[in-house]
Amino acid sequence: MKWTRKPGEPIYLRQHLVALALAVGLPVVLLQLYKIYVGPVSFGAQMGFGILVSILVGIILYFTYRSSAQNQQ
Repeated sequence: MKWTRKPGEPIYLRQHLVALALAVGLPVVLLQLYKIYVGPVSFGAQMGFGILVSILVGIILYFTYRSSAQNQQ
């Protein structure tokens, strides 16, 4: 028997979860690399950068995977 989604159930494709993990982890990795190669960063700058990168990657993910999510309905 093939598993089917219930109406309204979120879509969790592997590529969506990998992209989401990348969106969450990317700001942390970039900040750590900056601290290693450039120097210390203030807490406010870290928070601002993390929020900015998260918003930008979220927007990119939304437009990238919107069509595949709509096709699953």
